[in-house]
Amino acid sequence: MSDESRKAREHRASRGVRRGLAGAAALLLAGLAAAPVAAAGERSTGERSAGRGGLLSLTPVADRDLTEVRAFLGGRNVDSGPARYGVRAYRLTYKTVDPHGRPTTATGLLTLPKGGTHRLDVVSDTHGTMVNRGYAPSAGEDFGRVASYLHASAGRAVAAPDYLGLGGGPGLHPYMDTRSSVTASVDMLRAARAAAGKLGRPLNGDVYATGFSQGGQVAMGLGRALREGADRHFRLRALAPVSGPYDLEGQELPALYDGRVNDVSGVLYVSYWLVAQNRLHAIYKDPAEVFRKPYAHRVERLFDGNHEEEDILGALAPTVKDLLTPDFYEKLKHPSGGLLDAARENDHTCDWKADLPVRLYAGTADTDVPIANARSCAAQLARHGAPARIVDQGAVDHFRSFAVSAPQVVRWFDAVGRS
Repeated sequence: MSDESRKAREHRASRGVRRGLAGAAALLLAGLAAAPVAAAGERSTGERSAGRGGLLSLTPVADRDLTEVRAFLGGRNVDSGPARYGVRAYRLTYKTVDPHGRPTTATGLLTLPKGGTHRLDVVSDTHGTMVNRGYAPSAGEDFGRVASYLHASAGRAVAAPDYLGLGGGPGLHPYMDTRSSVTASVDMLRAARAAAGKLGRPLNGDVYATGFSQGGQVAMGLGRALREGADRHFRLRALAPVSGPYDLEGQELPALYDGRVNDVSGVLYVSYWLVAQNRLHAIYKDPAEVFRKPYAHRVERLFDGNHEEEDILGALAPTVKDLLTPDFYEKLKHPSGGLLDAARENDHTCDWKADLPVRLYAGTADTDVPIANARSCAAQLARHGAPARIVDQGAVDHFRSFAVSAPQVVRWFDAVGRS
């Protein structure tokens, strides 16, 4: 294993352990503190007859004062300068649809500031790749809540969908299926609107969209959906995704072969993507067509939403080339059929006229999602006459690109709001 791959694996493994311990402890404390209220919140809210976005339950999960918020952010190397208020967070369960348009449910986190204006702007924050449902924003208090606490402590409501199949949602997560992640995000905004009204902090309809990694792509798709009238109650004011894989066919897949994506991240992303997308597209009939032995018989069960990142990586090959059969390794380099459909169907999030403020945040040392993805997105937007600024954070890796960018996004949203 290369030094880069070893460091990446060690980084992911240690991050996963820290997340699990911190998340479990925080959930236990939150549950003990809020148990009587949570039990009441689980009863019907009167929204059960509503359609998509209908609020099914509202459960308090965290109550943090300003000192605690700053400590939480500082402990994850995120500048807490924009924080001005404490926050309260709630798990929402709401109605949405699956990738085939069938009714289902999903969960998400609504975070409100303990102060500020009565009527609130809302930030839609869409999270990055997660393999374990327990790390979704409404389920675990760690990395997935950083943006929620940061933006809410600056004075806005934050709606953070868990996506389908993560958090408390049923089934398996359709990883990198942008369409269903966008519908879950739109419906989370609807549920957040209902919940915020019940909590006495109504939303004013102005939406600021951001997201990291997988969530950066989702944020772009959500921005397009809102701009094209997905819900008349919401007005998109600004869009600020961070390090999103906007161009799978043109950048992210080729980067697996030219060294721009590190081995460990490549193995995780490729295996997760192939297993999830095969449920939606005709990529393979038998995992042995794609994955070498002994990985073929175990890879699908590893992505059941219950495994840890480090356990999955420990059970798979050290490189993409060692993971895939020789034939499929070449096919992935030159995709066709269902494989190409899976990539192209998710490569449209920047293909629209974004006639509103847009900034694309990224880092040049990112070996998970190379900065070329942001450049491809900016080029697509520019072709529609809507240029977007790329905020190049310099030689920072994937997770550091988020830590550096998130406070900047808060301040930029503040500036847009004042304009």
